Amino acid sequence: MQEKIIEDYEVNSRTMFIVPVKYGSKVYSKIYEVEDVFLCPLSPLEIIKKSCNYFGVDYESRRKGSRNIIGNKRKLPIVIESTNQLLFFPTLSPYSKECIWIASEHVKDYQRIGPQEALILFYNKQTHHFPVPCSTIEAQMLKTSLLKTRLMQRIENNEKRLNYILSRTKLPQALETTRQYDSEFHVKNPK
Repeated sequence: MQEKIIEDYEVNSRTMFIVPVKYGSKVYSKIYEVEDVFLCPLSPLEIIKKSCNYFGVDYESRRKGSRNIIGNKRKLPIVIESTNQLLFFPTLSPYSKECIWIASEHVKDYQRIGPQEALILFYNKQTHHFPVPCSTIEAQMLKTSLLKTRLMQRIENNEKRLNYILSRTKLPQALETTRQYDSEFHVKNPK
């Protein structure tokens, strides 16, 4: 697949993973989407941060949110945008120049190739080798799944609370009923 050169990028529901590519002293990103590949002069972390900002919350707040929800402190998965379930996890420290960001929603399966290499099968039937132990991919998938589950539980609990509050709230009823008027002013129909 021929890569297209772009200047800017925000992750979206088609983004599968973002790989760092070194160009001299600068780190670019190779972005794999379901049907396209892009090359961007921003680093993977810059794209992740920019994408968080695009959806209204800065990266550090997203990290703190993940930490509050799942309690881990290292290699935290990030919810970039929850409505479209844009959850990404880093393969290394996010600040490492070799860190790859993977969208968990696109991962169908993964397997060990070697001690420091994993093969990921994506839902679009593409496979890619990653220079990371399979145990890292598995741990990151589990963390991301836990984050997603707990986040969805919180959203559902809020919806249940709201529904309960709405069902308990009744519209004010008039003090008088129409039956009082019907009995006082009832006119018999002549037959």
